[in-house]
Amino acid sequence: MEKRIGVYICHCGGNISDYVDVEKVRQSVENDDNIVLAKTTMFACSDANQKDMVDDINNFNLDGVIVASCSPKLHLVTFRNVTERGNLNKYTYVHSNIREQASWAHSDNKEGATEKAIHLVKSAIAKARHTQPLDPTKIKAEKSVAVIGAGIAGLKAALSLSEKETHVFVIEKEAAVGGWVAKWKDLFLTDETGDAIIKRLYEELKKRQNVTIFLNSEVVGNTGSIGNISLKIKQKEEEFDITVGSVLVATGFEPYKPKEDEFGFASVPNVITLPEFKQLIDHEKNTLTYNGKPVHNIAYIYCVGSRQPEGENTYCSRYCCTATIHAANQVRNKFRDIQNYHFTRGVRSYGKQELLYAESLQGGDIYLQSYEDGLPTVFARNNKPVVRVNDILTGGKELEVEADLVVLVTGMAPRSDNKVGSLFKLPKGRDKFFNEIHMKLRPVETVIDGVTIAGACQGPKTIIETVNSALSAATKAYSNISKGVLETDPQIAKIEAPACIGCSDCLPACPFDAISMARQGGKSIAVINNSLCKGCGMCTPVCPTDAIDLIAYSNVEIMGMIDALV
Repeated sequence: MEKRIGVYICHCGGNISDYVDVEKVRQSVENDDNIVLAKTTMFACSDANQKDMVDDINNFNLDGVIVASCSPKLHLVTFRNVTERGNLNKYTYVHSNIREQASWAHSDNKEGATEKAIHLVKSAIAKARHTQPLDPTKIKAEKSVAVIGAGIAGLKAALSLSEKETHVFVIEKEAAVGGWVAKWKDLFLTDETGDAIIKRLYEELKKRQNVTIFLNSEVVGNTGSIGNISLKIKQKEEEFDITVGSVLVATGFEPYKPKEDEFGFASVPNVITLPEFKQLIDHEKNTLTYNGKPVHNIAYIYCVGSRQPEGENTYCSRYCCTATIHAANQVRNKFRDIQNYHFTRGVRSYGKQELLYAESLQGGDIYLQSYEDGLPTVFARNNKPVVRVNDILTGGKELEVEADLVVLVTGMAPRSDNKVGSLFKLPKGRDKFFNEIHMKLRPVETVIDGVTIAGACQGPKTIIETVNSALSAATKAYSNISKGVLETDPQIAKIEAPACIGCSDCLPACPFDAISMARQGGKSIAVINNSLCKGCGMCTPVCPTDAIDLIAYSNVEIMGMIDALV
């Protein structure tokens, strides 16, 4: 019996329809073989359209569905769930990306974008004709989670997980927990100090019977896959293994270290970084001094290590503006005769943090602002640092401040030690932090199944944002293993044993170590580990006898798609 396929072409609120004639696309495919329904819709992902799709599947007796819309990274799962609600096997659904691959890529050529979209949809139809119902692979999952890193993100994640009927292993390479927060006293927007917060969390964790904390420990080995991940832990000179179902990475950040002579660092006297300044004011008592001399005029230079030119750290570090303003308020309230000068590129103290900015202004702090291409310069005069700037706020007037202390407001930088990232093959973004799948739809998941990320290891965050991230990652990590049984995607590679000659060329081609050699039928052949294979297809082109095929992306399906495209 021939398939009955329904096609939905999305306007995407103008993201597609502004550059692609979606009605022409619909008309071009509605009479193709197997097509019994072709529709356009403003938002295919909307609840209303999803309900219509379920009704259409039942009313038109569809056994195949195609949605031509945005990237499958966003809504592949959404539409698979829709087909399941229509009592179809979700793996018969086919997604066509006509936003990133047509409308956005060719926004200057509507006719060309439309023609390309037509070909992409026809290609999806060719694939849909050959799709077969598939059953997911089921594997047993260990109900335990490893949390790598015991900063505030790791501690909060561990506490959350410990409340969910699972064992938690916390692995920290330092001799104490807490990371950077443990080194700080006063924090903005809370009356609790950083070290007190860490102590409270740590004491609570130690009470939990289902939490094991390894200090002075590192993960040095990793085998297995989601549900059954074996980690080799090195603790001082000893090594041992643990088995977990999921891994949560919370390895934090490093403060940016200025280069020599960057805003006078290491070349002009009395130039320090923001973390050093925080330590100074936290531990000084009655009089603020530096190098044995009293400090009265303090100059803060913002965005050191953030918002840099292309090729460096172009991102905003989010916390630094507020942390600096809070420190300036703190030093003015704690010590006498302090004048703060803020050299900014525009202050970014968002939300309730604006209250600190208002307090700073009311306290007499002076703000000066520079352009991106006219940053402040720092030089020495009479053995004191001087900051010079062309100030936007006074119409570009050149101003100088002779300071007793210059504080470089350094941002967050990714950790230079990437052992954990390399071990788990975690991808990085342009900013060199660990990359989530999608910042809004899948904000703590990585492309490595069973590995979530939390906190500042995935980008600069305040403590509040870090905690929210940690709780989200803990929930996702637990959801992977909560049932004790995992369903993995069946769209993986398969070996045709009679055609395999045992050459092992496919082993180094696999980025996930999912292929091994085994004796079968009196000869050595390649074998796929179903729980490790991601169906990426890297192994198929290197096979000299064409013994490897991809389920749901077979040669028949791919050749049909190519024929439709050309």
